[in-house]
Amino acid sequence: SLVSSVLLLVLMQSGALCARRFRGGRNPQPRRSPPPPTYRADRGDTTESFPLDFTAVEENMDNFMTQVKNLAQSLYPCSAQKLDYDMRLNFLENTSVTCNDGSPGYLAPTAKGRETPLSLLLHCNNCNPSRMANDTRRSVSAGTGILSPLPEENPHWWNANMVFVPYCSSDVWSGATAKTDQSGYAFMGSLIIQEVVKDLLKKGLENAKVLLLAGSSAGGTGVLLNVDRVAELLEGLGHTAIQVRGLSDSGWFLDNKQYHCTDCVDTTSCAPTETIKRGIKYWGGMVPERCKQAHEGEEWNCFFGYRVFPSIKSPVFVVQWLFDEAQLTVDNIQLTGQPVQEGQWRYIQNLGTELRNTLKDVPAMFAPACLSHEVITRNYWIDVQVKGTSLPRALHCWDRSLHDNRNNKAPPKGCPVHLIDSCPWPHCNPTCPTIRDQFTGQEMNVIQFLMHMGFDVQKMAQQQGMDPSKLLGMLSSGS
Repeated sequence: SLVSSVLLLVLMQSGALCARRFRGGRNPQPRRSPPPPTYRADRGDTTESFPLDFTAVEENMDNFMTQVKNLAQSLYPCSAQKLDYDMRLNFLENTSVTCNDGSPGYLAPTAKGRETPLSLLLHCNNCNPSRMANDTRRSVSAGTGILSPLPEENPHWWNANMVFVPYCSSDVWSGATAKTDQSGYAFMGSLIIQEVVKDLLKKGLENAKVLLLAGSSAGGTGVLLNVDRVAELLEGLGHTAIQVRGLSDSGWFLDNKQYHCTDCVDTTSCAPTETIKRGIKYWGGMVPERCKQAHEGEEWNCFFGYRVFPSIKSPVFVVQWLFDEAQLTVDNIQLTGQPVQEGQWRYIQNLGTELRNTLKDVPAMFAPACLSHEVITRNYWIDVQVKGTSLPRALHCWDRSLHDNRNNKAPPKGCPVHLIDSCPWPHCNPTCPTIRDQFTGQEMNVIQFLMHMGFDVQKMAQQQGMDPSKLLGMLSSGS
């Protein structure tokens, strides 16, 4: 096959962090239907292989993607014709591991051929915090971004089988507490992941070469909390040949001081630290053993990426917007209505600086200077670039380097995996997702957005010793 066997486990965000201040994204393009299959009379049921030389990718990604698209179309009769892009409902075998309300957690694998890679998705039930039970729908459509089955949308893992698991435990995938008469709720997110992996071993995972545990927002934090635990589970069950890796998207939260401190009435008003301190007791939250030992008595520290990351043994790729909307929300920065004040603007810029400092020692990461939240499941994930490299390209490089490093080889030449923007304000990267005003729905260009954010062009130009029109031109071009 075009890619090695992969298990893709995507943990989606918690409802508490789904509040959006702006709506972003490229203008949605209608999904093109695949071309009708062209049958060959002499084909029969024979299996054909189509090897690709991936060394061509290093020099010309666009040319390579054109070849992939053409190849995908030429393979359509044998590789895509019978694919069912819907995911079917399957309940966990262990019915004692449940959602908040005691209903069974479940997984839903796609119906692809046995020879294709295996993938897994943990989902957040449409980001609705009131959804604490399993979703009763019998099928779910395939996704976008890293979940897309189309090579033009998902160039590296498009051929992977996706498995879809709902987030119904409200515990950042950390809990191990069964439902009791006293509490009335179960918090078993960590156990759900373990049971899903056990079930999938009977469905083909035992033949996989790589398990990629991926997630966005609270799911991104869940990856950091669970990736080593999954590796240890598989090793304990004798599956030492499966390489376990993590992909954490928008889950690298900071335990910083809020812009305005407020009473901790609910999860949206609590400071991040206070939310986790309260939650970990309520959920019976489990954290990686090495991090637990490093922060004994204060295990809440392990829910924050820069504190838990040094203790993680498995390879993890971190994706993090430098100006994360969810972080700003819990920090009480309001990004709608009136333009932000000068103090808020300084706070936002400082947030980017703090995030850069915590990410500098992460070997594999992608950190654009954009105001947004989540990216790996967005249809524009292929468009955003840092230093001329897209996220799918960086992930491909990372995947290859992990294969090559088994023979003590360095990452391929021209294969960047440590990508972080250096420009200092939100959306100074010209490839950032399009910003739309939440109330009017209108697009904002970079200048309009920065003015809304309280950016004083005249004052900044004076400080830089340049003409305001020159600064405007630089901003417009993303310089």
